Formats: sequence, structure tokens, C-alpha cells
Amino acid sequence: MMAKAEFYVSADVEADGPVPGPFSMSSFGLAVAGVRDGDGFQVVDAAERTFYAELKPISDAFDPQALAVSGLDRGRLAREGLDPAEAMNGAAEWLAAMSDELGAGPVFVAYPLGYDWMWMYWYFMRFADGGSPFGHSRCLDLKSLYAAKADVRIGEATKRSMPGHLMSSRPHTHNALDDAIEQAELFQNLMRWDAPRAGRQSLSSK
Repeated sequence: MMAKAEFYVSADVEADGPVPGPFSMSSFGLAVAGVRDGDGFQVVDAAERTFYAELKPISDAFDPQALAVSGLDRGRLAREGLDPAEAMNGAAEWLAAMSDELGAGPVFVAYPLGYDWMWMYWYFMRFADGGSPFGHSRCLDLKSLYAAKADVRIGEATKRSMPGHLMSSRPHTHNALDDAIEQAELFQNLMRWDAPRAGRQSLSSK
């Protein structure tokens, strides 16, 4: 039985604290980065298929330093941001539409995965009518992908250590949608990268 095709969704989150619940997600951006089917991986223009939302806070607590990263005004978010249920259901509907258009199921992609996945999964499970469109595990960590391809330790899998040709030419602005599109280009480059193997001992030769 042929496995269903997958489409990869680059995700970026801005939040006003370290964890969801006590603190709030301020904004998130999603961008379709590519599709993998029986013919392999195909790049798509990440700027063509996107979703962005700014959300009302869910508590009074916030870390000023965390909030300052995005530059979003918390008072404006309280007045004008989307209700979390509206935002998460809107994102789920957009993902369903992308799934229908591309004939594939969604996979969540982030660098590093833990932070963005934690926020999005918690918010989907808490506020979206259908829970998480990504299930509990359809996700891919770009830090781990690079570490595996480059044959380095996780602690060495930093953007500063990556070859320059893997990085996006877009600036990192801390706008969630801008950064999701920038990250999508890193993902595309990593997926197509044939990492040099010179000097490494293969498992078969040990």
C-alpha cells in the first residue's frame, strides 16, 4: 500500500513567555515549504501558501524580555488580536485546504522543533475544535535533520556552524510569518543537500 504524500509546513511562533498556559502565544506564521510523494521531494514557493495570526493573550502574566523579541504591543493584541479559538480553527481550516489542494497530509517543521511545536500543539489541543491537525507526532526538527546529515552532535547543529549555502537570503525579522518563510528556505536547502561524506567511516567498514 502506497504511503500518502506529505507536505511540509514551516512554522514560527512568537510568545510572551517560556511555556503555554501561564503565558500566551502572541503570533504564529505557517508557510508550505515542499511536498514529498512517490517521486521524491518537490520545492514550492513558501511565500505563495501562508497563514498568519496575531492572538489575544490568555493570561495576565508575561515576560517583558520575551515579548520584546517580536516587538508586538500586548495592549493592541488584547484589543485587536484574534480569539485563540478563531485563530487555531482558522489555521486548521487552512491546513485542510492545503491538504486538499496538494493531495497530501501536513508535517510540522521548525528549528528547533521543541519550542514552536510545544506552543502550537498546546494551542491546537486547547482551542481548536478538532485538536491538532498534525496529530501528536507528525513533525520534523531541522536541528536534528542537519545533525544527521552533517554527522555532528546536536550541540554543534547551530545555524552559525551551517554552510552558508544552506541559509536563506531572507532576513530574520522576528515577524512570525517572515521567519516561517525564511525557515522554509533553510528546510528546502537541507532536504536537497548532499552532505559531504569524505573522511567518515561507514558503518559497513567498522
